[in-house]
Amino acid sequence: MFPPKAKKIKKDLKDSINSRTDYFYWLNQRDDPEVINYLNAENEYTSKMMLHTQGLQDKIFNEILNRIKQDDSSVPYKDEGYYYYTRYEEGKEYPVYCRKKGNLTANEEILLNVNEMAEGHNYFNVTGLSVSRDKKYLSYGVDLTGRRLYDIYFKNIESGELFPDTLANTTGYAVWANNNNTVFYTLKDDSLRGYKIFRHRIGEDNSKDIEIYHEKDEGFITSVFKTKSKKFIVIGSFSMVASEFRISDADDSDGEFKVFQHREKNLEYSIDHFYDKFYIKTNLDAKNFRLMETPLDKTTKENWKEVIPHRADVLLEEVEVFNDHLALLEKKEGLNRIRIISQKNNLDYYLNFEEEAYLAFFDRNPEFDTDTLRYSYTSLTTTRSVIDYNLNSMEKTVLKEDEVVGGYNKNDYHIERLYVPAEDNTKIPVSIVYKKGIKKDGNNPLLLYGYGAYGISTEPVFSISRLSLLDRGFVYAIAHIRGGQELGRLWYEDGKFLKKKNTFTDFINCAEYLIKEKYTSSRKLCAMGGSAGGLLIGAVINMRPELFKAVVASVPFVDVVTTMLDESLPLTTGEFEEWGNPKQIEYYDYILSYSPYDNIKRQNYPALLVMTGLHDSQVQFWEPAKWVAKLREFKTDNNLLLLQTNMEAGHGGASGRFRRIKETALEYAFYLDQLNIKDI
Repeated sequence: MFPPKAKKIKKDLKDSINSRTDYFYWLNQRDDPEVINYLNAENEYTSKMMLHTQGLQDKIFNEILNRIKQDDSSVPYKDEGYYYYTRYEEGKEYPVYCRKKGNLTANEEILLNVNEMAEGHNYFNVTGLSVSRDKKYLSYGVDLTGRRLYDIYFKNIESGELFPDTLANTTGYAVWANNNNTVFYTLKDDSLRGYKIFRHRIGEDNSKDIEIYHEKDEGFITSVFKTKSKKFIVIGSFSMVASEFRISDADDSDGEFKVFQHREKNLEYSIDHFYDKFYIKTNLDAKNFRLMETPLDKTTKENWKEVIPHRADVLLEEVEVFNDHLALLEKKEGLNRIRIISQKNNLDYYLNFEEEAYLAFFDRNPEFDTDTLRYSYTSLTTTRSVIDYNLNSMEKTVLKEDEVVGGYNKNDYHIERLYVPAEDNTKIPVSIVYKKGIKKDGNNPLLLYGYGAYGISTEPVFSISRLSLLDRGFVYAIAHIRGGQELGRLWYEDGKFLKKKNTFTDFINCAEYLIKEKYTSSRKLCAMGGSAGGLLIGAVINMRPELFKAVVASVPFVDVVTTMLDESLPLTTGEFEEWGNPKQIEYYDYILSYSPYDNIKRQNYPALLVMTGLHDSQVQFWEPAKWVAKLREFKTDNNLLLLQTNMEAGHGGASGRFRRIKETALEYAFYLDQLNIKDI
């Protein structure tokens, strides 16, 4: 069967710096029937080319599904006299949000049954559940397309009645003032940027909503939240390199919002309230951040006093404030550490974690007046545990360990942590897991994953679905490449702007090292990345296609120059602080030199599965569609090239916990088929 061939229409793209020609620019029309027909043709081609693997896909799907505890529930967390939790019912796609008053033996109140709400919808996502201070009313956001554009609804919890109020085109989250009839919410503009904060009175017509704040700088997004102490409503404005906050008394719904500290380029800070002062986590003269404090009435930076100093080898990530303790989440040598500081006696210590590669992180801690810290722990071989730690007695209580139905023995698998020399001799951490008994003889299939952008660290966490690869002999490796923040802020900065190519060469160096050390070979090496990780995949296979046998790019950001020159698209203006502004010649030339779409060559490419969503809010569907169309024209091999577009979803893929597994099963079947691995 021949693959679809997108027609070519010459489009000259001219800007103040340069001009380019794009023959597939016409694919950027979401409502054009011809575009939809092309995407459907690609989907049909993918289905037919993968038809012989349908039995394998079904088997993998059922494997993963059967490992999941379907009638599962989260550990309840306490907030002002109520216990909140989420549960799933056997065979159902969506969660049921619940609470109990006073104790866990009380009668269950169902806040939302999303299964009932989702009936008749191909895509359905609920977010932003927020309860009024008197616990009578619920607000929540609903997205029906995957575009991450939410309508906010309000519900009387006791009666189940929905209020007529509907707030459209929002982030989905409303913040309740302490008077229980006023909320603050964030409106999105046409580019899906949170740009205005409004005040709404429950029961009033939306036309009476008062605009509280307008973020006019298109490089910033804005949002609103409440401090853990419930004392302040906070409006935050954020760019990639700066932040600014405005605060107002949560007891005064008509109160004025006062600027905490005016924005300055490269000044990042976050705040939380503690009795008569604020704590501030900031990068002020501290690349890896430090902790400061300041009086309630003197919030500008000249009043900030240091509490925890900056450390060159430790990144301060998060701070949880309690009435008698501080809990700090720090990262050192690529691994998280939890630090406890007593506010009463200055006792200062770290919790112990023993595995070679793991993730520990703060769980839900909504209450200020408590002596319990809740955190979660997982690793590449350890399922997630939810743990309560008593800050006074120092006792740990494991509340729940995620279950792998059918049995799972972590001792059957092995974790390694490698440090791979990069081109400039920087050591790149690589986390590896595989089933014990494999031989390092170059014959193992290996899946190498990477992301490397926005300072987002790729953590070594457990995955139920990944067992379907490990049990078939795969080695799984995470390349903690620059552009993430695993080794501190400098690690991020060394993989952005005019150093972005470090991200790609780091990944290549990791692939070469794994081949050299005989974990795998180029005949058995697969790679995967999504979104900015899809950019990584696209750049790498242009640079070193011979290293890989098969790759998957999910919602890949591959047409970087064209997207970054179009400020009408979601996220573009804010992205200038990540990639650079291509309206400046230095950045234009540099971005153009690595943009995957612009650097496709007449050469052999590995087998490639590209996955996207028609309603993607972050990487528009036409980027991967154009990329595939151009690759079809240029590539000189007969390797499989597939484009799979979810016509009902966006950046996060299908809604529902089981539908997503079908996408994973397709991906895994693609690897196995390309490696000619006969199923076991």
